[in-house]
Amino acid sequence: QVQLVESGGGYVQTGGSLRLSCAASGRFFSSYAVAWFRQAPGKEREFVAGVNWNRRRTDYADSVKERFTISRDNGKNTVDLQMNSLKPEDTAVYYCAKSSGHELGAEYDSWGQGTQVTVSS
Repeated sequence: QVQLVESGGGYVQTGGSLRLSCAASGRFFSSYAVAWFRQAPGKEREFVAGVNWNRRRTDYADSVKERFTISRDNGKNTVDLQMNSLKPEDTAVYYCAKSSGHELGAEYDSWGQGTQVTVSS
């Protein structure tokens, strides 16, 4: 069983930046795709960004393209989300999730506890 712990959330003004990190424990984490999701108050959880197992493929929600960058370090079992040019609509709890497959698109079977990101206008 893989356990995921997010960190790096906080409070930032519009236009600012934050870097979220997800640390994974457990074997074979590097063999699976990983993604970031977010959930704002009163809204459904949505996909933000994902990276496949060997870092050759990434995917982003249209709302964060050109602003967010996902990266992973399989040696350290970490996945980061660099968020630039933040907007108030980026305010949400951000979750790290591990896929059940090597590539993006498979079901996610492990989730972190989430980290709060608040962007003030």
